[in-house]
Amino acid sequence: RHLLQEPVEVHGHNLPDLIESRPVSSAPREPRESRGRLLDAIARRPVDCTPVWFMRQAGRYQASYRELRKKHSILEICRTAELAAQVTMLPVKELPGLDAAIIFSDILMVPQAMGVQVEFIQSEGPHIMNPVTSSADVAALKAVEPERDLGFVLDAIRICKRELKIPLIGFAGGPFTLASYLIEGGSTKSFAKTKTMMMREPRLWNELMAALAAAVGRHLAAQAKAGCD
Repeated sequence: RHLLQEPVEVHGHNLPDLIESRPVSSAPREPRESRGRLLDAIARRPVDCTPVWFMRQAGRYQASYRELRKKHSILEICRTAELAAQVTMLPVKELPGLDAAIIFSDILMVPQAMGVQVEFIQSEGPHIMNPVTSSADVAALKAVEPERDLGFVLDAIRICKRELKIPLIGFAGGPFTLASYLIEGGSTKSFAKTKTMMMREPRLWNELMAALAAAVGRHLAAQAKAGCD
């Protein structure tokens, strides 16, 4: 009430009066069971320290991951539930005290499920073999059914949840990032083709973003249902 310099009316009532007249329970609140530091922080509950995220690609620091990559391609790991679960668990086992794990996958799994042809080229990264340039290309994108098209991700989640004692974070690429790959044909620093489509063909851009947003949304909802926290 001390912050209100002037009376404010809400449906004919003075707001400070409403605040003062609201009944306040004197019964002590029952303490909620902690769900771990990360989930407590997300829920704005008291935590002993604030969780922070250090972004570091596994291939740049983790010897065990590099050994696995000598035997399996990135696509093979992503599309094999047992391998994806194994990679997810590597940092949990090697770096004790982590607040959460994140399911191992690649952002291009969703476009691939939509019919986009993706190839990973050594030292270059992903290449899109059928980039989106027209409304016909957008119309050709398939609707994603997560259990049917991305079941390997969901199975990896289920495997991890049987072993994990900390929360599991889901994973997917944002629609803008996916759209830029589909338009540019691969990674880009300038986003020249992407910005050209946004400015010159807004209807086509919106069609593409709507298709990707729907697919990503369904995929994330399925991940939550499979056990992601």
